[in-house]
Amino acid sequence: MREKMMDDLLIPAQKTRAEIVVVNSHFIATVSPAFSVEQAREFIHTIRQEFPDASHHVPAFLIGHGNSVMAHCSDDGEPSGTAGRPILAVLSGSGLGDVALVVTRYFGGTKLGTGGLVRAYTDAAKAVLNILPLAKKVPTHLVMVVVAYPLYERAKSLIDHSGAQLVDQDFGADVTLTFRILTESFNGLRDSLVELSNGKTVPEVIETNPETIVPVKS
Repeated sequence: MREKMMDDLLIPAQKTRAEIVVVNSHFIATVSPAFSVEQAREFIHTIRQEFPDASHHVPAFLIGHGNSVMAHCSDDGEPSGTAGRPILAVLSGSGLGDVALVVTRYFGGTKLGTGGLVRAYTDAAKAVLNILPLAKKVPTHLVMVVVAYPLYERAKSLIDHSGAQLVDQDFGADVTLTFRILTESFNGLRDSLVELSNGKTVPEVIETNPETIVPVKS
């Protein structure tokens, strides 16, 4: 499994699925972002509807991060402790939060035993997390700045090099640039833009989002 990025609040970037076969039983692991218990339960319900003839749908989810996390799992008819808890253990060790995972099992006709079930559900959960694209929750500002045309290219270069995401450009009497930037990077860029314009250009924060979802590059 990939090494955790401890400084980031990691979440799934998108719904992802993997499948393994153990002694003719098929284990289909599906993971999705979920930002509330209601969203997690809705996701679990959609998986049950997608595979209505499966033998079991074993769910686990973590809502939140760190000390404020809400955890849940169920064995969904498998022997107690052989399915839900192993999946939850994989999730808990992944560094992820706001995540729901369901392992759907189609019984292959051969019983796996207690140890076999624990290994199979653990391996299915690991399989999908190993291919899961990640995102992180970070605080950002949405910022607007008005610059004169002679300063446009240099201002845009400063914004690009700060790691900010340019959202909009409006070419009127002057150029109005709107961009989203990490809150921790804003002060440095603001000072650079003010210096560039000799104090005539002052970026304005128009919105702050403490939990912006940003994909993590692998």
